[in-house]
Amino acid sequence: MSGDHSDRVGAAGSAGATERAGTPERVGIDELLEQVRAGYERIGPQEAAAAATDGALLVDIRYAALRERDGLIPGALVVERNELEWRLDPQGSHRAAEAVSHDLRVVVICNEGYASSLAVASLRQLGLHRTTDLIGGFQAWRAAGLPVTRP
Repeated sequence: MSGDHSDRVGAAGSAGATERAGTPERVGIDELLEQVRAGYERIGPQEAAAAATDGALLVDIRYAALRERDGLIPGALVVERNELEWRLDPQGSHRAAEAVSHDLRVVVICNEGYASSLAVASLRQLGLHRTTDLIGGFQAWRAAGLPVTRP
């Protein structure tokens, strides 16, 4: 992991910890990530690029400073994490034009692959059952030599 751990903050509460006798179970973030990721198959950079070629929607949830510093994935929809559910809910009044169906294949991309996993859990709760995330995030995409453009 790189020195920038800011990617790990986000919607931890939206992933939903289990409850026992009315008291929420307390889990650490590593355990929560493990629980969330057990529910779907994550993909690597080459698989994400192939998925995009096949019509999947790549969604970049990194905050502006990281996009300005490192660049953008061509064709990816940029959605700030705090707007993600509103923009991708096909039934929502604030949805992006690309959010056409609950069957849409979505690949969520954060900086290093942590916040994206929690975002996937939230989108799957909305019925976007084909949502996954990129292992290693944008940094893995760039390290794989895949296209990046300056903002």
